[in-house]
Amino acid sequence: MIGLYVLGLLLAAAAFKFLRGVHLIRKAKRLEAEIGTLNAGTEAIEAGRKAEKAAAVVALGFVAEADLDTENPAPVPPERTAVLEAVRSGDWEAGAAYIEAAGQDWQERMERVRPLAEAAAEDDAWLLAWRAARPADPTAALVNADTAIMVAWNVRGGQAGSRTTQEQFRLFRDLLVKAQEAAHEAQRLADPADPTPYIVEQPIGQGLGYSHERYRELWDQVVRRDPKVLWSHVSGLQYWCAKWRGSHELALAFARESAAAGEPGDLLTLLPLIAYFEQETHEEDLAAETFFKEPEIVAAVDAALLDLAAAGDDHPGTARIRHMLAYLLFWQDRDEQAVEQFRHIDGFIGALPWSYAGEPKRRYLYARDWAVGVATPGL
Repeated sequence: MIGLYVLGLLLAAAAFKFLRGVHLIRKAKRLEAEIGTLNAGTEAIEAGRKAEKAAAVVALGFVAEADLDTENPAPVPPERTAVLEAVRSGDWEAGAAYIEAAGQDWQERMERVRPLAEAAAEDDAWLLAWRAARPADPTAALVNADTAIMVAWNVRGGQAGSRTTQEQFRLFRDLLVKAQEAAHEAQRLADPADPTPYIVEQPIGQGLGYSHERYRELWDQVVRRDPKVLWSHVSGLQYWCAKWRGSHELALAFARESAAAGEPGDLLTLLPLIAYFEQETHEEDLAAETFFKEPEIVAAVDAALLDLAAAGDDHPGTARIRHMLAYLLFWQDRDEQAVEQFRHIDGFIGALPWSYAGEPKRRYLYARDWAVGVATPGL
């Protein structure tokens, strides 16, 4: 009997522990559910606050998220839109006249060549007709070379090397070799003073991995003809970046040399801004909120602001330097100055630094709305 009594006590104790365990589990689950409800409520409140702030920023005249253009750094000139429509309908002569109207403004020539090359990369029927009608036309050869480059880079895609397949790399290289032949043909046909056929070879050298010596020889061909074409300097900086064929030190040295070569209004002070941005993007241990406040970067931003003031809004590179300035001024807590730049560029975010983000609108709106909020009392 005593044994049965003891066994009963043990079973009762075990049952009590089991029931208590069940109770504690249920209690923990209820607590977890309550915490989840509180978190959801907090997140909802935070989302509501962000929506209110976004609406307040839009009410001040800034562009709503849905209306942001992620393809272009600035409004597309109506003339360019008309020319693109014309060539797509087969009127290659309109494209030829549009590019040739740039004359010896080599920056503007490249600004006009690239959108036509992008169009030809999608459908080159009009370009083939142009080349057949004028086989020795240097402008047609230039567009053809840049188109070949666009096709190659489209095949590679914009992903990092680790996310690019071996087949993509193989096709990319094969297409760049063909683009190289097209660039050399454009160089043979060009006016000896024209640097643009050599400028279009720059991304070929970047992709094919020209040695430093060979790339410097190509660079010499460009700067002998015109040392201040912003397009060529921006392209050259990409070659010297650590992610391609150089290092942070080489990229910054190139950028500083470029900036020093420019006169006020040439906008070559954009180069150090890009070099610092590339370094911060590439090095995981750098924090934007501290790195971009380094005295040398603050000084580079100040120099770029003076350069921009001298250039005015007529320079083709004005929008691109404003985008970089807005971003860096934001990180430097110079919010009122950042807002001034945001007012100029707002609506069009197809440029560095926004284009490097997987969600360019999110990066842009975070910086813009924060700066506007700080600079606007009561917002």
